[in-house]
Amino acid sequence: MIPVILSGGSGTRLWPLSRALYPKQFLPLVREDRTLLQSTVERIRGYPGVGAPLVVCNEAHRFLVAEQLRTVSEDPGTILLEPVGRNTAPAVALAALSQAESDAMLLVMPADHVIRDVEDFHKALSVGLEPARAGMLVTFGVVPASAHTGYGYIRVDKSGQWSVVSGQLLKSDGPRTIDNGPPSNHGPYPVAGFVEKPDAATAGRYLASGDYFWNSGMFLFRASAYLEALERHAPDILEACREALAGQERDRDFLRVDEEAFARCRADSIDYAVMEKTDRAVVVPLDAGWSDVGSWSALREAGGQDAAGNVFHGDVLAEGVRNTFVHAGRRLVAAVGVEDLIIVETGDALLVMDKSRTEDVKRIVDRLREADREEALDHRCVARPWGTYECIDSAERFRVKRITVKPGARLSLQLHHHRAEHWVVVRGTARITRDGEVFMLSENESTFIPIGVKHRLENPGRIPLELIEVQSGAYLGEDDIVRFEDAYGRS
Repeated sequence: MIPVILSGGSGTRLWPLSRALYPKQFLPLVREDRTLLQSTVERIRGYPGVGAPLVVCNEAHRFLVAEQLRTVSEDPGTILLEPVGRNTAPAVALAALSQAESDAMLLVMPADHVIRDVEDFHKALSVGLEPARAGMLVTFGVVPASAHTGYGYIRVDKSGQWSVVSGQLLKSDGPRTIDNGPPSNHGPYPVAGFVEKPDAATAGRYLASGDYFWNSGMFLFRASAYLEALERHAPDILEACREALAGQERDRDFLRVDEEAFARCRADSIDYAVMEKTDRAVVVPLDAGWSDVGSWSALREAGGQDAAGNVFHGDVLAEGVRNTFVHAGRRLVAAVGVEDLIIVETGDALLVMDKSRTEDVKRIVDRLREADREEALDHRCVARPWGTYECIDSAERFRVKRITVKPGARLSLQLHHHRAEHWVVVRGTARITRDGEVFMLSENESTFIPIGVKHRLENPGRIPLELIEVQSGAYLGEDDIVRFEDAYGRS
């Protein structure tokens, strides 16, 4: 079984914590010691016969994925890069084609979901294995805890007991038991239909009927079964993905597909392209504390509320506060006498809203994008494969940054046409290359990099290197970099 982890989301509904270049799957939203991506990798650990993960992500997130996988897995597996976003059907097609020779079992999981009861999740996998081995397309339907209007639903046929016979899902007289799993009267069930996010009244009817599950977006099937379904129901997607994978190139930790071929592929989800059309789709119920953490209200529900219905993260002081979520990222947040609010503070933004309006955060992100503001793209502290940099202050013709370089890491050999830089080491040891000269700097020592001079910064030590960089010049944009040599393959 190969875990196929889809990590292409942007998480705009969790702004300002989630940004386009640092979306929610890379954040420790529920556990302080693990991001959502890392928790997804660990969730399948220990299940029999599971191989190294295959993560599908976009180009901009490749180093974030690689770094987070290394911290939780001895074998980080494969990172498959999508040149452009084309939704889940093409992403999984690339994964299935890459595993076609072995016809591996693929467990498809979004990277940004929460599952609290891993044991029950593993039991659901055991129920799904038999129909998946028989060539069926298994999806996991979450047992609904409420008449939720933010999720799509799956309607199933519960008219009898079902079992797999000769590769077909047929009605049977009584429940069977599956190794390490619950009785088969907990599924699988044939899919009777997929429905979009309902209004409150419709969701209430779905909940009362007992025939509907929340659509989790998780799947289990053989690579060949998915490819056969694509060949029948979306042959254009399959052909474009075949061409894209035929032009693949290995680049360090990453597998790159042909950009031009993949760009020709139409965007579509697995649900629309395959699951709504095939007669081989089945649902296994999942009751394991699942959440897609798709909004601030969902994160509040997943966060463990106190007696007053509050969830606090970070440095928070509250008096007379009820039913409120507060996330303090960089500063103290004090709240007095408020109810039903979402308050999120980061280094460069503060969000305050009524908890019933969480879906409207996307409108704020759209306005930031229209204004071409950096707050839509990234945080003030920006991740790089060698470490991080954070803008401390800026004005016309100058900018001050705090730069942190990981032990053993180095920046590219580069120059700038429009700015000079002054570096002051505040912690650790720096190896400096400047115009062909190589020298060392220790704490409280500094150097100057003139405009147009080739230079490089390295950390030869065992502790993080921290320095203050003061830039001055007529243009201070991040695109004023000419790279001559780079350890991370960046142009």
